[in-house]
Amino acid sequence: MKNTGQLFVLLSFLCVNSLFAQENTRQMLKQKAEQQLEEIFHDSPAITGLVAIDLTSGEKISWNPDIQFPQASSIKIPILMEVFKQAYEGEFSLSDPLPVKSENLVGGTGILKHFEDPAPLSIQNLAVLMIALSDNSATNALIDLVGISEVNSTLKSLGVNNTLLQRKMMNSAASARGEENLATPGEAAKILELLYSGKFINAEVSQEIIEILKTTGREDSRLAAGIPESTSIAFKPGFIDGVSTEWAIVLLEQRPYAVALMESYKLPGEAEEVMEEVSKILFNYYWRIGSASEYGTYVK
Repeated sequence: MKNTGQLFVLLSFLCVNSLFAQENTRQMLKQKAEQQLEEIFHDSPAITGLVAIDLTSGEKISWNPDIQFPQASSIKIPILMEVFKQAYEGEFSLSDPLPVKSENLVGGTGILKHFEDPAPLSIQNLAVLMIALSDNSATNALIDLVGISEVNSTLKSLGVNNTLLQRKMMNSAASARGEENLATPGEAAKILELLYSGKFINAEVSQEIIEILKTTGREDSRLAAGIPESTSIAFKPGFIDGVSTEWAIVLLEQRPYAVALMESYKLPGEAEEVMEEVSKILFNYYWRIGSASEYGTYVK
């Protein structure tokens, strides 16, 4: 009996050691990815923030996760969420027509700016235009509909306190006063994780929002450069002078992940491929841990 007990202890020790060794190799793989990312961030003259979340395990890769960055068009994701929230609560129907007032017809991205006195479109269609074509005029009409304070109140209810909608699109005077639309990489990634897990309102509403985010053209994404065409992305980028941001759910079959990547104080002509390089590193990392056995053998 004594020998049997000793054998059991030995086998248990070997088993635990083996499991620890395999977990350690996964950790080594993550550290390699983090080292590659750190080199890119250090070489860039911009301030960069990143949070990537493994949507299977919840594990994170982060760099400056709590710094606030201007968001440009990426802030349209919280606006879209508020539209669906108020529709769910019965404030209006997504099929209701919504006029776009002349004061909301602004420049920048979109198509409505080219229309003279555009006929009312449904709230749903304006939401699609806001995301798919990043239409600033549609966005301003929707901000009037749901309210800036209501967007921010919903964000706070989600535990998101440093992501703020403070002005309409293309309002340079408000921007000059410091009324910038802001978010942190950590909070943006948290929002994406809530949508993926179906925890914003409910699974159906969360999925409807994701489907609209999938309508954005890949040609508008910098992250898409590191992701094969066969992998679907639900995303919204944003660009203004000195700033580049992107929020994305990468629907990698083997290992889906959320990523929020932000840059500020960018210099023209310097480190212009940061997002593309970061995306390639992240995709390769998540593909490997999703496609390989615990010993690093790729399994079909």
